[in-house]
Formats: sequence, C-alpha cells, structure tokens
Amino acid sequence: MTSLTQRSSGLVQRRTEASRNAADKDRPPAEEDDEPRRGDEQEEDDPGDSKETRLTLMEEVLLLGLKDREGYTSFWNDCISSGLRGCMLIELALRGRLQLETCGMRRKSLLARKVICKSDAPTGDVLLDEALKHIKDTQPPETVQSWIELLSGETWNPLKLHYQLRNVRERLAKNLVEKGVLTTEKQNFLLFDMTTHPLTNNNIKQRLIKKVQEAVLDKWVNDPHRMDKRMLALIFLAHSSDVLENAFAPLLDDQYDLAMKRVRHLLELEPEGESMKATTNELVWAVVAAFTK
Repeated sequence: MTSLTQRSSGLVQRRTEASRNAADKDRPPAEEDDEPRRGDEQEEDDPGDSKETRLTLMEEVLLLGLKDREGYTSFWNDCISSGLRGCMLIELALRGRLQLETCGMRRKSLLARKVICKSDAPTGDVLLDEALKHIKDTQPPETVQSWIELLSGETWNPLKLHYQLRNVRERLAKNLVEKGVLTTEKQNFLLFDMTTHPLTNNNIKQRLIKKVQEAVLDKWVNDPHRMDKRMLALIFLAHSSDVLENAFAPLLDDQYDLAMKRVRHLLELEPEGESMKATTNELVWAVVAAFTK
C-alpha cells in the first residue's frame, strides 16, 4: 500500500512541516516495524499481491494453451503438465519464497543444487501455497528437477505420490473464471460430460499475446538480463509447455520467422553461465536447465 500511495499522491504528499511533525509525535513506536516490511516487498521481484487483476505464470501458460471456443487444451499436449509445475517454482522464486542452496567451494551445477524455502509467508494463491508447504516440510531438500516430477506425479516412488498436485489445470481454469477471463460450461463427448472453460474476456488474452509478441519483436533487447524476469520465464515455460506457438500464430510470415529466431537464441543460452551473472535469479535458470537439458 505504501508504494501505491506514493505513486498516486501528488496532492496528498504536500503536507506542511507542522502537520508532519505532529503526525510523527502521535505515531506509536510500534510503527517503526514498517521499515522491514517495506524491505520484504522490495525483495520480491513480483508485486503479485497488487489489487490489480494479475495473472500468475501458471494462468498465463494455461491461457495460451486453451482453445478459445472449446475451453480446453489440446488432447495431444503432454508437456503442459510439467510446464505448469515449473511455472509454480519460478513464481515462488520471483515472489521471494524459494531459492537454490548456496554454493560451496566446489560449485555444484544448477540441477544438483537443492531448493530451499526462503520464506513461508502465504502468497494468497492456494496452489502456490500448497507447493510451498510441500517444499518447506520436505527434508532433506529436493532439486528443481525432482520437484517438477514430484508435483506432477511423475515419480516411480509410491511413497512420494502424496506430493502430486491434482487437478491443476481445472483449478487454474477456475481461478481464471473468478478473474472474469473464462466461463464454465458442460460439453457432451459421446459417453461422458466434460467441464470446459471457454474464453469470455478476449481483451485479456489478446493483451497477453501482444505482450509476448512485443517481447521478441518491438521490445527485443538481445540480452536476457535486460528482459523482464517474468516475461523471460513465460517465454521459456510457454515453449516447454508447447503453447508458445499459439502466441505467434497471428503474426505475418516475416514477423513469425524473426520471433522464432529470437526464441531459438534464448533456448541456446547456457543456463549455468547465465545464472552466474549479476542481478539474476538462479532458480529461474535452474528451471530453464531442467527443461532444456
């Protein structure tokens, strides 16, 4: 709330010195604790708790994969399940909840380092909080690759099946229904009825598609560390989930070719090297490494 107030307070902030001093005198000492909280907000790369309608990385990837009228993802897409779990790990990392274990004298590879809970503060998203609880309560810690497999249920260990997050696509679709992006319908498929979620607010999806297109066309910077972290993660995970093509389908041929060329440039980056550069998020590159290795 502090940052929102500062941005919109062109008139409110013009207080007299006298009223400011009076307010300082009346303020109880306990309010001094506000400073660390502001630090926590700045530590999170993503201001995800804003009152604005925001989509999580999982919701954006699912929205790109959903057929507008039919309201479901392609039956042939077997990549989106693990892709959505990768989205969860990155979303939690960008919100300051997860990080990779620190390196010792002998630097471990990204995929060999464990995922550590940095903060267990609730995110406000049920799926994210469920994944965060699993990661926090698990000892010894697991790697990024292991968590993608555990959260998606792709494990041969029956003792670890309880880590699986069930009905993720349906739960994400319901989140998008609550945000006014999708609606809920029942469709009959010969022998059974299926719940579908057709698009109801095309503006939000078109805004998302335009944002992805602009990132690799008009706003291309040819340096992943100058790109917005969320957008960089979205491009990688949309590709890993086999839904990025849907964002580029409306482009003209020459634009499409250029967009794909720049995406290939990103996919050819070496995550190990990129993770050692300044102002980077190591866990983001660990997830990228898990999908591009």
